[in-house]
This record gives sequence, C-alpha cells and structure tokens, in this order.
Amino acid sequence: MECMETYDLVVIGSGAGLNVINTGLQLGLKCALVEDTKLGATCLTRGCIPSKVLVYPADVIREAQNAKKVGIDVNIGNINWELISKRMWSQIDESNEMEKGLSQVPNLTLYRGVGEFIGEYEMEVKTHVGEQSLGRFKGDKFVLASGARSFIPPIKGLNEVDYITNESFFEDRFPDKPWKSLIIIGGGVIAAEFAHIFSAVGTEVTIIEMLPHLVATEEPEISKFLEQNFKKYMNVLVNHKAIEIKSKKNLKIVIAENLKTGEKVEVKADEIFIATGRKSNADRLKVENTGVEVDNSEWIKTNHYLETTKENIWCIGDANGLYQFRHKANYESEICTNNIFGPPENKQSVDYSAVPWAIFTYPQIGHVGMTEAEAIEKGYEIFVALKNYSSVAKGFAMGFNQKDDDDGFVKLIVDKSYRILGAHVVGSHAAVLVQPFVYLMNSGFTCILPEFSEKTDVPKLERACPEGGSFMPIYKSMIIHPSLNEVTGWAIGSLRPVNIKMEHQHHDHNHEE
Repeated sequence: MECMETYDLVVIGSGAGLNVINTGLQLGLKCALVEDTKLGATCLTRGCIPSKVLVYPADVIREAQNAKKVGIDVNIGNINWELISKRMWSQIDESNEMEKGLSQVPNLTLYRGVGEFIGEYEMEVKTHVGEQSLGRFKGDKFVLASGARSFIPPIKGLNEVDYITNESFFEDRFPDKPWKSLIIIGGGVIAAEFAHIFSAVGTEVTIIEMLPHLVATEEPEISKFLEQNFKKYMNVLVNHKAIEIKSKKNLKIVIAENLKTGEKVEVKADEIFIATGRKSNADRLKVENTGVEVDNSEWIKTNHYLETTKENIWCIGDANGLYQFRHKANYESEICTNNIFGPPENKQSVDYSAVPWAIFTYPQIGHVGMTEAEAIEKGYEIFVALKNYSSVAKGFAMGFNQKDDDDGFVKLIVDKSYRILGAHVVGSHAAVLVQPFVYLMNSGFTCILPEFSEKTDVPKLERACPEGGSFMPIYKSMIIHPSLNEVTGWAIGSLRPVNIKMEHQHHDHNHEE
C-alpha cells in the first residue's frame, strides 16, 4: 500500500496564500502549495496589476483629449500598443521568477495542478483537464486561498462562438492590436475598466448590462455620473439583457432585449468580452468531501476568525466571496496567519467596516464604507454631504466648471455622532482622495477599556477613544491650498440631515451629542 505524504500546512492558491505559507516555512514546517495557474494568482497574472498597466495609457489619452478645456489642444499621434503590451507582460512574467524561486525552497513542495479533496484532510492534485494525477497527500492544516473565476452566463449560442474573459485575455487571447469593435457583456468593475481601456485606444465599444446602472455597488449618483461620461466615448445599453449570440462574416452578433420595453436590438463587433461577475472555485476543490460548507452562491463559508466549518481548514481572499480585492485578501492573510500560528487566546477577528476600493475608469471612482441607502437600511440616523471639484480652486484650475458633466464630486455619509460611515469619490484621483477616510475610519481605536484589559479581541467600537472614526481630525486640520484635498475636507461644511430626528433645525459642528 502506498505511503501518503503528510504536510504540516497545505495552501491552495498562490496569491495572498503565499503570505500564510511564508510564515509556515519560517517556522520550519513541512509545507505544500497547490496552484493550477501562473504563480501570483489573479492580481499579478490576470487582474489588477496588468490591467492597470493598460489603464494608465488610457487615462493619459483621455486627459490629453480633455486638455482643450484649459487651453491646450493635444494631438494624439501613434498609440504604441506593442510597447504598452510589452510593459504589461513584463509584470505578468514575474510569475516565472516566482515559480523558480519557490521550486528551490526547502520544506516546500509545489504542486502545479488542480487540488481536489478526496477525504477529510486528504487531497489529490490533477492536471488541468483532470486526466492525470500529480500526487496524493494529507495535510494537518489547510488554507483555501483558491480564488474565483469568471462566471459565464447561460446565453443562447454563447458556446458556439469564441469569447474573451479576463483569464483568456491575459493568456492566449491578448490582441496583437486593439480590436476595431468590442461588445462587453456586464457592467461591473471589470467590464467598466476594460471599456475604458479599449474605448480610449480607439476601439468601438458597446456595453450591455441588464441592471439599471453600471457599477451597481456604487452610489446612484456616481453610477449615473460614470454612465453619462462613458456615453461620450462608447455605446452603453443598461436595462438590456443579452439573450442570444451568433456569428456572421467574421463578426460576432449579440441580440439584447430591453428589459423595460421588450424591444430587441442587435449589436455587431469583432470580439465579445464576458464580464458578468465571478464564480467560486469551491466546486473544483470538491470541498463537500471534507465537510467544508458553502453558501447559496457556492462561496466557502467562514466565521469571524476565517475558519471554515471544518476544523483546521481556513479560507481567505476571493474564495469566501467577501469583497474580492487583493488588499482585502492580504489583510485576511495576516489575520489567518495569526490565528493559525499564534496562541489560541490571541485569536483575531476580521473587521470589514472600512474595506476600500477603486474603479480605475475615466472618471475614476473611490469607495469606502456604506452607501447612503445601506446606512439608512441598517438603522443609522445620518448626515450626507456632497461637494463638487469645481467648488475649489484646484478643481477650477483643472478645467472643471459648475454644471459640467465631468465635474467630479465627493459624497460623505456621517452618523449623528459625526462618525464617518462612508466616503465616495468620482473624478480625477478618486482613489487617492478616498484613502484618508479609510485611515480616519480606522483611527482612534487604540484605547482598551479597563473591563476589557485582559481581552485582546474587542470589537472596534467598544474600544473607541473620543472622536474615534469621526470627521473631527479633518475639521480641525489645515488643508493644503489649493489642492483637490479641499473637495473632501470642505465637504464637511455642506453636511445636511437626511433622517435625523433633531431638536433644532440646524446642526452645529461644536454641538456635542
């Protein structure tokens, strides 16, 4: 009978999972890493990093086109797609060096295939097509950082035509030159960023989105703002569902139905990009064989300690379906590492109250915390502030005027104790402008109340110092003048009550609740 190898720690996925396995190796544990795609996983090889190498040239093109507003007429000459592509591939190809390095690490076995549970703590790794076994082993502890993949919707005829996903785009379907025309099915983050990239380099882009708005996770005002600016450069069909796909004379045809009127439209293009959301990889792991439970959408269930329903199996990153961003996965990897290797009495719980993200479109979007609707739904009494770029000197200097359709803005959601619940920015440098609110929302939570002095994992709000997480540090700070920071800082002065039951009809910044 074959003697099965046993590892102290097995990590599935080479994205944020590498952070956990590095600690295991430093502690001298016998470790295994399973990865079925390029080392570095989604972010490095088919997601945020290579896509941003493409986004920045698109930003430069749009900035040049809009420079007329400030008196400069820029003629965009040659767009060197070959150089843009070369710079992008240089980032993706870092995975090769990672693989060489990891292959030589003592105490680490690298399995290059798809891991499937064949028992409670037993796994078999197979080739991509599942025909050949690359090995079987046992693990004392497992970390599932297995990520997600593109969800392919059941559209009639889709399987009869070639189409692009973000995975195939950053593999063998990357174009030698920009397509003349492109249909993007979906209206979320991935769809919006690729629409920006290709419309900027001259591709005729059509977005087909069945929801009423693009980027539906955002404030309605921001979704509307993005949509009206996108329409300058591309065809945007919201409230439209792709119902059939066919091909004719080297063109691909999408028939979409208007969900309001029932009217059908036909759109033709050289290529189709599917960006209709993400799907869990739990099915490929066959987690049902080990007792790890999934939710109704097949994302792996985790508790506040990132533990699955099976003892000694943890899950981090996209695999648990919560906030699919690399920075969130990195954060979870730190919590998970502590909870696996640290003393049991010092376990830490995750806190998702201030998860930030950006959508790198033109205009750019930055987001942290709740939207106005979410705050009201959760029972908060709130103030809301809205401030446009054109209202500050730097905004005017950059060419933004009141009532311009590209006049970006910040929207703040604050509770009645002035604690920041959410911050949302759309426009130039939105990702940078929203970040200080992330710091503020996590600030002031270092005090430990006496009754909790022996307990380390105390909920954040139970150990808040005075003004913790409030806007008061901004209110009391000088803001560089003239800079766009004034848009976010001065927004505080335009706070208005939304659903607050007030004794007085006005609110005073110096009033203490």
